[in-house]
Amino acid sequence: MTANSRYKSRAPRSDDGEEKDYVGFATLPNQVHRKSVKKGFDFTLMVAGESGLGKSTLVNSLFLTDLHKDRKLLNAEERINQTVEISKHTLDIEEKGVKLKLTIVDTPGFGDAVNNTECWTPVTNYIDQQFEQYFRDESGLNRKNIQDNRVHCCLYFIPPFGHGLRPVDIEFMKALQDKVNVVPLISKADCLTPSEIKKLKERLREEIDKYGIKIYQFPDCDSDEDEEFKQQDKELKDSTPFAVIGSNTVVEARGQRVRGRLYPWGIVEVENPTHCDFVKLRTMLIRTHMHDLKDITSDCHYENYRAQCIQAMTRCVSSQPLLSPALCVVLQLKRMHQMLQKMQQQMHEQDL
Repeated sequence: MTANSRYKSRAPRSDDGEEKDYVGFATLPNQVHRKSVKKGFDFTLMVAGESGLGKSTLVNSLFLTDLHKDRKLLNAEERINQTVEISKHTLDIEEKGVKLKLTIVDTPGFGDAVNNTECWTPVTNYIDQQFEQYFRDESGLNRKNIQDNRVHCCLYFIPPFGHGLRPVDIEFMKALQDKVNVVPLISKADCLTPSEIKKLKERLREEIDKYGIKIYQFPDCDSDEDEEFKQQDKELKDSTPFAVIGSNTVVEARGQRVRGRLYPWGIVEVENPTHCDFVKLRTMLIRTHMHDLKDITSDCHYENYRAQCIQAMTRCVSSQPLLSPALCVVLQLKRMHQMLQKMQQQMHEQDL
């Protein structure tokens, strides 16, 4: 037998003379499945955009829940004084025995002010804080029960009333493109005709390429995938940015009760592919690419942040050997935060 030949385990023959070639490692996927189901999954989704674009309604439609039962609606005077805040809602969802800890991060106040200079700073700071907390937990002693609060995906809502990307849209997506998976959406697609949606999508794709904005890129299909999956993946890629509609109201259409919006001229069905891209967004976000979004967050965005922290620690220890590594981490993280703020301020001054 040569060194590179494949060894095949042979068990004793059975009573009927057939060889028992089955060892048992083929059950490894089942073992991983049982362990994963028992542990559960977590996913953090951020929604960003102006007030009134249907962010909460869309999330409620995606996960069939109600995030803001006790939300207080602000009047005009309160909205003028409102600054960008971060609100977090955590839900425990179970479906067919699979548990999902879903965290929704909302950004009330974003883009609502007259002067929106650097209104994305609280959002980028929040993402960095989650990276920092995960790095601290990962560097600690108890690493078995680390809470993963890193933001895995950001749905950015673009209003349908304009003719493309606004300056605040460009700056926001550029500020977040290296920190989180950005998925742009055209909100309230029922305000536009199908031809208008097609033109707006083409315009947005051109501007995203023109300004060098890095949005979430769908991974290429493997050659051994079936044709149905390849066709579905192609449709998802061709549909970006997704034109979506959300609704918490159940209406009756064609003798069936569906989620939709009732207008004097007819009914817009949320889950009708001919009306909007809601089903495609849900398919991408939950059924086909949720794990890929988590992998890119962990293997790309977080690893870049982690590498910067380790380099900063190395410089700190070499220059100040009397300080503890933990204190060096804190000092360097503060320095990095100050440097980022200074760079953002310089970029804004250049734009002006």
